[in-house]
Amino acid sequence: MTLHEELIIEQVQIGPMQNFAYLVGSKLTREVAVVDPAWDVQALLDLINERDYKLTAALVTHYHPDHCGGSFGQNTVAGVAELLELNPVKVYTHKLEADGLKKVTGISDSDMTRVDSGDRLKLGDVEVEFLHTPGHTPGSQCFRVKETLVSGDTLFVDGCGRVDLPGSDTEDMYHSIQKLAALPDETLLLPGHNYSSVPHATMAEAKKINTYMRINDLETWKTLMGG
Repeated sequence: MTLHEELIIEQVQIGPMQNFAYLVGSKLTREVAVVDPAWDVQALLDLINERDYKLTAALVTHYHPDHCGGSFGQNTVAGVAELLELNPVKVYTHKLEADGLKKVTGISDSDMTRVDSGDRLKLGDVEVEFLHTPGHTPGSQCFRVKETLVSGDTLFVDGCGRVDLPGSDTEDMYHSIQKLAALPDETLLLPGHNYSSVPHATMAEAKKINTYMRINDLETWKTLMGG
């Protein structure tokens, strides 16, 4: 992806559920944050070392184990807990997601920085803005970095996150998708899974193929979502 000269942004497909992890940061200082580190933490750290980056933060879109590690069903996924053992950094989570993240991963309050929508994190000369986008989970968040948006499981190129899971909410998801659809058309959408025919798209491109982004009526939305 060709973006700003000063911006590091790397999309890494990882794990058996077609997850995307991301490295985001500053080319000037080589400082990066890893977004949704899970499945193969060592491989992510190896990539960071190979690129001569300095890992200074971990950003979590939401507390589901395929994005942050932990156990679900018969599966145990490596994630932020293993990352902190190998490379201690603060884990940035939305304040409404922190308790869930603790429960799923076993990390402590002191490992986390709770953030709210509109808060910002500096990575060298690059700034990350946290956007609260509830719906998939109560504390789901996206990360806006210049003209890019890392959207986790809130928004995919041609879909959106499930709203039939514990803590999910159909109406919240509608408002979150409306919020993201209002971003500039040139914004590059970087989703949490490789569920589409392309791994990323501009907002303008996504609106052409993503039905969810074109709905501007809550009742129509509820009908579409089956709720």
